Amino acid sequence: MHAKTCEAQHYELRFRSLFNEGRGLSFPCDEHGEVPLDQLSERAVMNYLYARACIGIEYAYPSVMLSDHLH
Repeated sequence: MHAKTCEAQHYELRFRSLFNEGRGLSFPCDEHGEVPLDQLSERAVMNYLYARACIGIEYAYPSVMLSDHLH
């Protein structure tokens, strides 16, 4: 009998820039898009709050994506 290994899925909430391709922001989150603000640096929290405030102005609505980064 083989043991089943289950790798944890890592997600990120991505805010795509409406004007500059490649200038979006992304933040670690769970599968529901909840960002653990208490685990982010102060600068990352400020960037996250800025991105949320600028949805439709500078950033598109965010998408929950599987993370490309290894944790």
